[in-house]
Amino acid sequence: MSQAPNPQAPPMTGIVWPDPQRAVQFAAWLTQVAPVHCLHTGTLRVASADASFRRYFRIDSDQGSSIIMDAPPQQENCQPFVKVARLMKVAGLTVPDVLAWDEPQGFMLLSDLGGMTMMQVINPDHAQANLPLYLQAVEALIAWQLASRPGVLPPYDEVLLRRELALFPEWYLGRHKGLVITDAMRLTLDSSFDQIVAANLAQPSVYVHRDFMPRNLMAPREAASALGVLDFQDAVYGPITYDIASLMRDAFLSWDEAFCLDVTVRYWQQARQAGLPVGDDFGEFYRAVEWMGLQRHLKVAGIFARLTLRDGKPRYLADTPRFISYVRSTCARYRELKALLRLVDQAEGFVEPIVFGFGRQ
Repeated sequence: MSQAPNPQAPPMTGIVWPDPQRAVQFAAWLTQVAPVHCLHTGTLRVASADASFRRYFRIDSDQGSSIIMDAPPQQENCQPFVKVARLMKVAGLTVPDVLAWDEPQGFMLLSDLGGMTMMQVINPDHAQANLPLYLQAVEALIAWQLASRPGVLPPYDEVLLRRELALFPEWYLGRHKGLVITDAMRLTLDSSFDQIVAANLAQPSVYVHRDFMPRNLMAPREAASALGVLDFQDAVYGPITYDIASLMRDAFLSWDEAFCLDVTVRYWQQARQAGLPVGDDFGEFYRAVEWMGLQRHLKVAGIFARLTLRDGKPRYLADTPRFISYVRSTCARYRELKALLRLVDQAEGFVEPIVFGFGRQ
């Protein structure tokens, strides 16, 4: 007969702490909260890490398991996480409950939504087999958007859109590709970015998760339960097209155009029926989704380059070709973006630098 874990056992030593002082702080905090929540400290293990400075541990308890967030307060502010979790809970979404929070030290105990993300249960070879999962994601997204109110979350305004777009020339073109941004290239970038920002700001505003994709959605533990939602701390109030673009043009998984259209039109139909401001013309809405997606793709290419070059996380850069493919596909579809397409093609080595002048449309 196996012996039950001792709730008061010391934390596992397999977790690496770059800062020994933080390890001491964590051990003291865990010792304090473990008896209150019946945690078995000897079961502590790494659950996951993300592109930020946050990382997550899983720990067993008398009731099952819980998640611990380690978010160093010098780099991470947990207040938005707590605020958005509350908003999503009110909207009817399945999100982690905050069970304990040491705000000054950046330690948080959360309920565990399970160990399998939507990404892990997706069938990558048969898009249509995943339609039920995507429709659950659409249902959660619409519920989130219906709860929207102005003045609650930070605005996804022109300043933020432009700051994100600036990551592409600085980190992807300049630092990763080693290009010197010439006056002609700057003219193309500025003109293209002006059009992208204007198109995105023309969309009605709702709550935006900002990274609504299968890696941040938890697969239901039971057939009748809903998808769980994670990584929502950067939520803003902005273009209604953002989250559906994020869902269907994923950072780590690509679908063919037919499946993207299928899910997007289903979202549009349900959103219209729910009274969300998605317009009466799907063609116009899909164009807006593509232009919103373009802003995201350019931003993420810059972020992935920065994660590699500044933060020492090279695995993200391996997915950059996916984003460049998204960028090229969208730019090729619209005459206004052909100059940007030529610039990206040169950066990727698809054309000789002397063939085209960037400033021409």
